[in-house]
Amino acid sequence: MPRFSIIPSEPKFFDLFERSVANLATAARELVNFLDNYVDVPQKVARMTELEHQGDAITHQIMEQLHRTFVTPLDREDIALLTERMDDVVDFMEGAANAMLLYRIEQPTKRAREMANILVAMSEELVKAVPRLRTRSKMKGILEHCVEINRLENEADAVVRVALAELFDGIPLADVIKWREIYEHLENAADKGEDVANVLEGVVLKHG
Repeated sequence: MPRFSIIPSEPKFFDLFERSVANLATAARELVNFLDNYVDVPQKVARMTELEHQGDAITHQIMEQLHRTFVTPLDREDIALLTERMDDVVDFMEGAANAMLLYRIEQPTKRAREMANILVAMSEELVKAVPRLRTRSKMKGILEHCVEINRLENEADAVVRVALAELFDGIPLADVIKWREIYEHLENAADKGEDVANVLEGVVLKHG
């Protein structure tokens, strides 16, 4: 008689987590390319939107898998939260790019480019951290990436403070309003990146 196991036989969640974080990293790199090579703006924003839709599709797959799985490899709330926060990072990056198209921004600022590079650095740490969820013995290695992500988020906060101060240095009010929104999207992306790290840290403390 064949043995029956209620434990999932395939690491589906981990596969999907890694697809999600890879999509996030691609979006961050595309954002840097968009800001560093500010040409063909509509096409590049369309690419960001495509990546945002891909992220949504992966999120949907994870949530569907969560509802269909009786025994999950991590706590259900951690799976849902990790999924949502990774998706949020991509949403806010795409929001920044879309705002630049909508407001017909002529050229990105130095601070926007700095923020995009910080988001790439965050994404690189997440790409290294997330695969460690597969193996309990490797989970504690996630913490060093979380520490670096927290440092990068503090760096992002400092950049945004300088950026906002610069907005009131003789810039027309209409441009101030536009750039405040763009910076808010970029800051939110960094905040959500830190949230991902916080979820990962919580998982390590529970299972590592």
